[in-house]
Amino acid sequence: MKSALLLSGGMDSIALAYWKRPAIAITIDYGQLPAKGEIRAATAVAEALGIKHEILRVDCKSLGAGDLTGGVQLDAAPSPEWWPYRNQLLLTMAAMRVIHYDVQELMIGTVASDETHRDGQAPFIELIDHLMAFQERGMHVTAPALNLSCVELVKKSGISRPLLCHAHSCHKSDIMCGECRGCIKYRATMQELYEEEGLRY
Repeated sequence: MKSALLLSGGMDSIALAYWKRPAIAITIDYGQLPAKGEIRAATAVAEALGIKHEILRVDCKSLGAGDLTGGVQLDAAPSPEWWPYRNQLLLTMAAMRVIHYDVQELMIGTVASDETHRDGQAPFIELIDHLMAFQERGMHVTAPALNLSCVELVKKSGISRPLLCHAHSCHKSDIMCGECRGCIKYRATMQELYEEEGLRY
């Protein structure tokens, strides 16, 4: 079954790319502040793995909120980086592109800690999978790391530390700010994975 991956350039999607080796990776600049950093990371990893990589640019910044836009956090937001219906939007746009390549499976790098967001939970994955599969060509959406922590995913994937270090997890900038939830997750994950080697992040 030909597969594609929504490759954000963050730790989770990079580790998933290494583990599952999709035929195609799609990175989307949808108006988020860290887009350049995410594209830089995703491009480097796709090239290293020999994965066909496409970048889509669709400016949806006026629809977003919170850290990813540099704007106001909505009352409904469960976290500072929450962007309304983001995974639904990104999966739809990615599917619109990869259907041209006869892709049957579209993967997303959701991990266990993403459950703070409704679109990071198992019911969302099940619902969006049914919706995509119902439509023409019957594409399926999967989240292979849904029940794994980021650390567990990295270990399971077997990705090397130098390749993982390409990851861009910041929510606020194309250069790591060191303060947002994405940067904090990156630092904590690296410390848990490699602190026995005397590394500090």
